[in-house]
Amino acid sequence: PSGAGKTTLLNLIAGLLRTDQGEIELSTKDSNMPTSLHELNANQLLRFRRDHIGFVYQFFNLVPTLTVQENVLLPLALTKREHLREQALERLHNLGLGSHLNAFPEQLSGGEQQRAAIARAVAHEPQFLLADEPTGNLDAENSAEVVKLLWHEHERLGTNLVVATHSEDICAHADQAIQLA
Repeated sequence: PSGAGKTTLLNLIAGLLRTDQGEIELSTKDSNMPTSLHELNANQLLRFRRDHIGFVYQFFNLVPTLTVQENVLLPLALTKREHLREQALERLHNLGLGSHLNAFPEQLSGGEQQRAAIARAVAHEPQFLLADEPTGNLDAENSAEVVKLLWHEHERLGTNLVVATHSEDICAHADQAIQLA
């Protein structure tokens, strides 16, 4: 239900919020990174988010003054992994956004914006893909496409996918569902 803390939980996992009590522990492939988020200083937390977290928001959160291509490449601005840029652009073409690379978010439909947002969230191949009501503002057809895309990226990257949703269709795809009340 609304107000149960789904978004707050995702923000805690992403390190966007700090816990008042308890700990958030995530296992990363980075052996130099503590597993408990509360142990990270501000720079380590920034690096953790940059390297390990991909976030898909309900309201897309694309930068309105950047083109689709610029939005998707934004998480790669500080990386030296050049092959990821090529893969991100290829992914945009595969998602049917190849003709919209130079378009601004306001020129796209809701479904196109969400596909661009997912492409941006996975551009750096994160270990954790977090999605906050990713179909909440979409019609049934676009919702089904976004669900399919999220699970495709989850399987392709072997990433941990955590979705906050009201959608029973999304829950039906999950390996495990936890209901917050």
